[in-house]
Amino acid sequence: MGVRPIRAGIVVTGTEVLTGRVTDRNGPWLAERLRELGVDVGRTVVVGDRREDLATALRFQLADHDLVITSGGLGPTADDLTAEVVAQVQGRAMALDRDLADRIEEIVAGYAARRSWTTPPEILRQGSEKQAMVPDGAVVLTPIGTAPGLVVPAADGGAAVVVLPGPPSELQPMWAEAIASAPVRAVLDRASELRQAEIRIWGPPEAELAAALRVHEDAHGPLDEAGLEVTTCVRDGELEIVSRFAPEAAGAYGDLHASLSATFGEQIYADDGRSLDDVVAEVLLERGETVATAESCTAGLVAARLADRPGSSAYLLGGFVTYANEAKTAEVGVSTGLLEAHGAVSREVAEAMARGARERLGTTYGISTTGVAGPGGGTADKPVGLVHIAVAVTDGSVAHRELFVAGDRAAVRRRTVVAALHLLRATMAR
Repeated sequence: MGVRPIRAGIVVTGTEVLTGRVTDRNGPWLAERLRELGVDVGRTVVVGDRREDLATALRFQLADHDLVITSGGLGPTADDLTAEVVAQVQGRAMALDRDLADRIEEIVAGYAARRSWTTPPEILRQGSEKQAMVPDGAVVLTPIGTAPGLVVPAADGGAAVVVLPGPPSELQPMWAEAIASAPVRAVLDRASELRQAEIRIWGPPEAELAAALRVHEDAHGPLDEAGLEVTTCVRDGELEIVSRFAPEAAGAYGDLHASLSATFGEQIYADDGRSLDDVVAEVLLERGETVATAESCTAGLVAARLADRPGSSAYLLGGFVTYANEAKTAEVGVSTGLLEAHGAVSREVAEAMARGARERLGTTYGISTTGVAGPGGGTADKPVGLVHIAVAVTDGSVAHRELFVAGDRAAVRRRTVVAALHLLRATMAR
C-alpha cells in the first residue's frame, strides 16, 4: 500500500470502564475523528486506575504509534493518575501551574455555589492544585469542566501524548484545541486521506457474505493486496461491511461494491454510511408520512428508536404499550375473541394491533410487536424467542413477519426492534 499510514494508539483509563460498569464511549469517538484526519488507529487499550498498568500501556502504545491519546484520570482524587504517569513515561518533571490552579479553583467555586456544597475551601483548593500539576513543556488545553487537557511531547523527541478528560461532554469539545496544538499538528501534517465506506445488508446469513467475498477475491485478487482493509460485522441480523482505503485504491473498492451489488441487489439497504434509522426517517420525511406503534414484548423500544433522531415528531405521532390483553383491547381495539382464539403471540393479534394503532392515531403506517422475550413464558407451541411483527398501511394491507430470535431477553427485544423497522422500510419500498 506504499507509504505507511500515520498511526495513533488510544489508552482509555478507569477501573469502572475496565470492569464494565461504564461503557467506553471515548475510544470509538476518537477513532472516528482520527480516521477523518487520515490517521489510522492501531490499538485501543483499556486499563484500570493502577500506576504500573497505565505506564505499561503507554509504553506499549508509544513503541509503534506516531501519536497516543488518553482519556480519563484527570480528576482531583488519588486514583486520578494519568497526568503524573504520562509525565513519568515522557521523561518530564511535574510542576504546579499557579494561574491554572486559580482558574480551576474559580470553576470549582462556581460549582460549589450552584450545588450548595459545604466542603471547606481548603479541600477544594487542594483538589484544584492537584489538577493544575502540569508536565514541563506540555501544552495545556482549556478545561471544559474542571480538568484541563494536556499535550505532552516526549523529552527525547518521540511521539506526543494527548491527555483528555474522561467525560465525553468534556473530551469532545476539547478535541479541536488538541488537534490544533503544535505537537499534534506536526503529526497530522504528515497524514494522508483515509477513506471509509460502509455497505449494510439485511436478510442473508453471514456465510453468504463470506462466499461472496471469496468469489470476488477469486476474480480480482486478495482485498489487502488491492489496498482494501475490509471488516465485516453481524449486528442484530444486519450485515455490515466496512472498507478503509487510500484514494488510490478507490477503483478496487468500486470493484468490490459492484460485486456485492450483483450478489445481494435490493438486500443492500444502504451503501453511503446511512443507518437503518436514517433510511426510514428520510423516506417518511420526504413523503410526509407518519407512523404509530403498538408494542407488547418491546414495551416502547420501537417508538424510542424512531424518536432518537431530531425532528422525529414530524413522522412519529405516538405509540401504545399494550402488554396485558386488556390493554390490547382497550388501547388498540384487539377483540377479546381474537385473543382467545389465537393468543396474544400470533399473526392475527399482531396484525390487529398494527391496524388499531394506525386507526387510533390516523397515521400512514401502524407497527406492532408481540412475542415471548423470555426467559420464562414459553410453551412448546410458542417458545421463547417467537415474535410476530406487523405493519399496517392506509390502503388496508398489512405486512407480517414471524421471527424466531435466539439469545437472552435483551437480545430478543433488540432484534425485534430492528426487524420491525426493516419491515416498515420494505413496506414503504413496495
